[in-house]
Amino acid sequence: MTEKIIEIRKGDKLYPEALQFVLPEVKRLYCLGNTALLKKPAAAVVGSRKCSEYGKKTAMTIGSALARAGIPVVSGMAKGIDNFAHQGTLRAGGQAVAVLGCGVDICYPAENRKLYERLLAEGLILSEYPPGTKPMPYMFPQRNRIIAGLSEAVCIVEAGTGSGALITAELAAEQGKTVFAVPGNITSPWSLGTNKLIADGAQPLVVVEDLVRALGGIPVSEESRRADLSETEQQVLQILEKEGEVGLEFLCRALSKNPVDMNGIVMILEMKGYIAVNFGKIFIANF
Repeated sequence: MTEKIIEIRKGDKLYPEALQFVLPEVKRLYCLGNTALLKKPAAAVVGSRKCSEYGKKTAMTIGSALARAGIPVVSGMAKGIDNFAHQGTLRAGGQAVAVLGCGVDICYPAENRKLYERLLAEGLILSEYPPGTKPMPYMFPQRNRIIAGLSEAVCIVEAGTGSGALITAELAAEQGKTVFAVPGNITSPWSLGTNKLIADGAQPLVVVEDLVRALGGIPVSEESRRADLSETEQQVLQILEKEGEVGLEFLCRALSKNPVDMNGIVMILEMKGYIAVNFGKIFIANF
């Protein structure tokens, strides 16, 4: 690893004010990436490692909406909801903060390597554990107080009754933060925890924009978002909305483009979060 790990001690200028009174005390942070994000109002988006397709799309939608409003998203880079929240944020060009339950120089889980590398380049990875510290089960519930502490509001997307995300919600409530929970199917095991949070007083997230407004952000409409696209990019989206899923060859014929140019346009739209590509089929990304 060539990136420099920055150690921030309590009392340093870079130390986030939001963590000053978190207990147990956070004496130091080890950071990789854009430490300026420690000073920006943020929202935590967390949930179960095992999640439904509904949870996946919702986490990506929330991450994308926060990104478009310029609000950083804090999560734990875990499998499931955390992963998808970060992906939605980064695909929309937003800023993401990952709080790890191990040293910042360790990618855990290993299958999140691509996400880890993108967070290094475009966001911030931090931990209270020294570099080289391997993940242990007790570290993940402990790091949740930092996730809650760095955020002005916490949103639980999906969580079973034993999910660590519920610990984050409890810690956030103790810290005086607003806790949102996404309502779910009452027959789904992944929604038992979130539905219980709502019953106990958490704010139901019925409209994603409510979370944006709670943090003082201004929701960005799809129309104004698309206005920044090129004419060709907008034409691609119009074709996909009409046809459903199509192949690259279809787009080349429809827009009189060569495969190389068309592939570049598709890649850009996928990076921006508008479309998805799966087994050669291109379609609108519904998140």
